[in-house]
Amino acid sequence: MLKHASGYLSDELIACYLAKFFFFFSYIRSLLTGLYPPSSGTIIVDGKDIRTELAAIRTELGVCPQYDVLFNTLTVREHLLLYGSVKAPGWTKEQLDEALEDVDLSQHQYKPVGALSGGMKRRLSIAISFIGNSKTVVLDEPTSGVDPCSRRSIWDVLLKYKAGCTLIFTTHHLDEAEVLSDRIAILQRGQLRCCGSPSYLRETYGQGHSLTLIKKVS
Repeated sequence: MLKHASGYLSDELIACYLAKFFFFFSYIRSLLTGLYPPSSGTIIVDGKDIRTELAAIRTELGVCPQYDVLFNTLTVREHLLLYGSVKAPGWTKEQLDEALEDVDLSQHQYKPVGALSGGMKRRLSIAISFIGNSKTVVLDEPTSGVDPCSRRSIWDVLLKYKAGCTLIFTTHHLDEAEVLSDRIAILQRGQLRCCGSPSYLRETYGQGHSLTLIKKVS
């Protein structure tokens, strides 16, 4: 899948991976979360080796998969309580209320998830991924299947959560990558072709096209 890919991401940074084929996104997420071990090399998360310290890494790692792992009969608040009891048993009521406020779901916290819109469900999934003050968060297509208005609200949530952690997300929306990312990595045929800030990539590769129109005077 991936061939000789390497890189470094610092704190308080949002990084985006772009690829033509969607299975690359899921594979990257699986590597970063330890679901699949790398066939060679390794991944270091906050100074810990994913091959030998996976359990310690997972206590500080948040994941938002492409498809919402939610239960229609449970309320928004019950989801945060459920996942919080597993990820961060010491999670307080104040932190739960703050998470609801951050994703603008306070007024919907007692609604069953089955009654929520697609955008609200995505915001809930994102809130779940940040439970326990995760230092590294991996988001697979965080705006998948939502309308443009919900996309913008999710962007605001991710930018708000940027402080104090590293966000790694995948998308096929170029505008989303440019708005959110401090670093963009582009993959092709399993290889990392380029990586840099949006401005660097635009200046280096974004030659664009020019259109000249000649008006004929009658």
